Amino acid sequence: MIPRRILLSLVVGLAASFLLGACDSSNGTGSDSAASVAPVASDPAISTPVASPSKAGASSSSGDGTTTTAVTAKAMNGLGDVVTDNNGKTLYRFDKDEPSPSKWTCKGACTMTWIPVIVQDSVQTSGVAKSLLGTVHRNGLKQLTLAGWPLYRYTGDTAAGEANGQGKDNAWYAITPSGQKSAASG
Repeated sequence: MIPRRILLSLVVGLAASFLLGACDSSNGTGSDSAASVAPVASDPAISTPVASPSKAGASSSSGDGTTTTAVTAKAMNGLGDVVTDNNGKTLYRFDKDEPSPSKWTCKGACTMTWIPVIVQDSVQTSGVAKSLLGTVHRNGLKQLTLAGWPLYRYTGDTAAGEANGQGKDNAWYAITPSGQKSAASG
């Protein structure tokens, strides 16, 4: 007979393998039929964990079990039109990332300050062209992109309408609805 502890470990391992396989069911093109965002393919080969989707906090669940992320263009004092999430928090792009093909470089400790915008199902837009949205694979998850640029939230923004990350390290900028970095100071 197999000891209970070993049996439990095997069951947990099998369940984890199943869930990870379900999360990474991409066909390699960078697109996912469940997501309503334009495909963008690139997957840098690193294995650094990122903040979990529940920490990311910019999506809401609908009654049918799908999760919807929203991006909205909003005018902000000193910044002009920038893109915000469901909670009105500013979204940023990182100059060290690449837009074509989409490639993220913020990893490890960076993701504790700059939270990748992870999407699960659909994306709703207001003032942002849906054709400019896409995803890039990130450790089995999908990070939202705008004009190819991977999107992030800044932990220093604690309320809607803040843009405390604008110009940080001369590399982080609020992203405009067209995918450009906001040139205005925050």
